[in-house]
Amino acid sequence: MKAPTIVVNARMLLKNRLDGTGWFAYQTLRRITSDHPDVRFLFLFDRPYDPEFLFQDNVTARVVYPPVRHGLLYYPWYEIGVKRVLDAVQPDLFLSPDGILSLGANCIQLAIVHDINFHHYPKDLPFWTSRYFNRFYPKSVRKATRIVTVSQYTKHDLMQTYGADEHKIDVVYNGIQEQFAPADEQEKENIRRTYADGQAYFLFVGSLHPRKNIPRLLTAFQMFKEETKSPMKLIIAGSLFWGGKDIQKILRQLSYRADILFTGRVGNDELYRLMAGAFCLAYVPYFEGFGIPLLEAMQSDVPIISANTTSLPEVAGDAALYVDPFRVEEIKNAMITMTTNATLRHTLIEHGRKRRKHFSWDSTADKLWASITLAMTEK
Repeated sequence: MKAPTIVVNARMLLKNRLDGTGWFAYQTLRRITSDHPDVRFLFLFDRPYDPEFLFQDNVTARVVYPPVRHGLLYYPWYEIGVKRVLDAVQPDLFLSPDGILSLGANCIQLAIVHDINFHHYPKDLPFWTSRYFNRFYPKSVRKATRIVTVSQYTKHDLMQTYGADEHKIDVVYNGIQEQFAPADEQEKENIRRTYADGQAYFLFVGSLHPRKNIPRLLTAFQMFKEETKSPMKLIIAGSLFWGGKDIQKILRQLSYRADILFTGRVGNDELYRLMAGAFCLAYVPYFEGFGIPLLEAMQSDVPIISANTTSLPEVAGDAALYVDPFRVEEIKNAMITMTTNATLRHTLIEHGRKRRKHFSWDSTADKLWASITLAMTEK
């Protein structure tokens, strides 16, 4: 019997630049390719790739041009380059972890949709990227044999926004990297000396995208400092994605900007330490398909301030103190509560210890494979 062939859109696998979509692809594909050595995988990249991402001997790779570095280049990559490969290979399935399919290709296709923030907030992306997503994402949802989403929220959003068939959508949560772990008090002191002049700090982790709501977080921190005179710091760990001018404008207005530290993108080992040393995760996006930093905080015994919108309550459960992300006063008050209510902090940590048991990358990979198998039987 001929070995199955799965072609994978792997362009989000970028060395030292894995975002939420990239981590999902990395963690699941690494396991799936190992667990199914009888399956042949062809990974499609849009630029030279790191051999690290060819996880097993059953994985081969091909670079398909042009590199998608502008919104106008999505169409030629998916509808010319990728389509040409799919037409030639005739795979048993095309798997796309960024949710965009090759509409002209005639094969079974599975889309992984993390969120459709571009529909709700089209101005939060560069113009041509937003325009492409809003035109072609609904078509990909209709084209897909099956769809995987990372939250019930995104599943229902697809159903309500695009009329997607609920019976072809499988919810597969993200997992937790086991390298995140609590730090003892001595280690926390060492971490704080390294990153925050020895002071306790609130931590935000994620790309500095407009929907991450950084300007309101900064303003809330300024109000917190004015009201409490606390020596606390705020660390923002992540690379700039889009909308940096708004952040810079807010920073120029803040008298406590010296207590706000931007690390840029950090490596994994550094991120593990930053999270373990944090007093609290302050994560208040106004739109999120999942929110991996919530799991990382739980794994590190760090209490959470979270926005009460979209998928975040579904992920954090009772392990977070929730705020309206559009109300700066609420974010500020939550910061004050975290610094004054030790009982609440310990309760949130305990809830996080229980909640984190529901998430693992092994389970994620198994459920994704189940969806892939189901799609391949629906020929």
